Amino acid sequence: MKVITAKSAGFCFGVKKAVETVYNEIEKGGRIYTYGEIIHNELVVEDLEKKGVTVLNSREELEKVTEGTVIIRSHGVSKDIYELLEEKKGIRVVDATCPFVLKIHKIVSEESKKGRHIIIVGSSDHPEVKGIIGFSGDSVRCIQTEDEAEEYVPESGKCVSVVAQTTFNLHKFNNIVEILKKKCYDVHTVNTICNATEQRQTEALEIASRADAMIVIGGKNSSNTRKLYEICSERCADTRFIQTVDDLVNESLKGVKCIGITAGASTPNYIIEEVQKHVRGTDF
Repeated sequence: MKVITAKSAGFCFGVKKAVETVYNEIEKGGRIYTYGEIIHNELVVEDLEKKGVTVLNSREELEKVTEGTVIIRSHGVSKDIYELLEEKKGIRVVDATCPFVLKIHKIVSEESKKGRHIIIVGSSDHPEVKGIIGFSGDSVRCIQTEDEAEEYVPESGKCVSVVAQTTFNLHKFNNIVEILKKKCYDVHTVNTICNATEQRQTEALEIASRADAMIVIGGKNSSNTRKLYEICSERCADTRFIQTVDDLVNESLKGVKCIGITAGASTPNYIIEEVQKHVRGTDF
């Protein structure tokens, strides 16, 4: 049986930086908090909690913190959270926001000041998008699907600036932009999907086109992993979404001649290696 593992699978630059930041802070000692889960991977978050890191899940929880170190997660936060943190003189702030996300904050802030309407192509429920909205001023809209783009009614004479959630599906982003261009007279588009996401999605599509079965590894709350699953499913009918090798124990891959493996940006390398070892070492 042939096993093809995506070279781009696993931690991206932003996630690696964020995780290393937390572990470095642990070594320094003291009370440590992260505003939201540092990344969308349950195993990593659980390990950090065992080492004493507390996850703050809301503004209300953050307001109660009076001392220690607060680490801003890789997805970033909105402007009002930054302002709240600045007011808290008794705590130390460490910003682990992905540089690509910080770039979007700057873009939407500048475009809003020009009076342009901001459209964010992405999921409004995702923490990254919530943070971007917080830098976009009062005139902002989130669009996730082509149907939503078709239903969008632009304000007469309003110039539009479009950005994307860093982990959004590139193909869908391009389709949505084309729809918006037909509706708006002045559309300024900035493709803010990060290079790692584009590479990961392109490679996953190529492998899924060749594989009899595809395994996508990642946290259940990971947006970029879900998108990899969607992309692979379009080319490979037998695509499985798993979190760890344990999810494969009762899975049958009998008769499969070629298995493809990819993983989301928040998946540690050791989990990918465990899945590879299990697939290669099991008699299906």
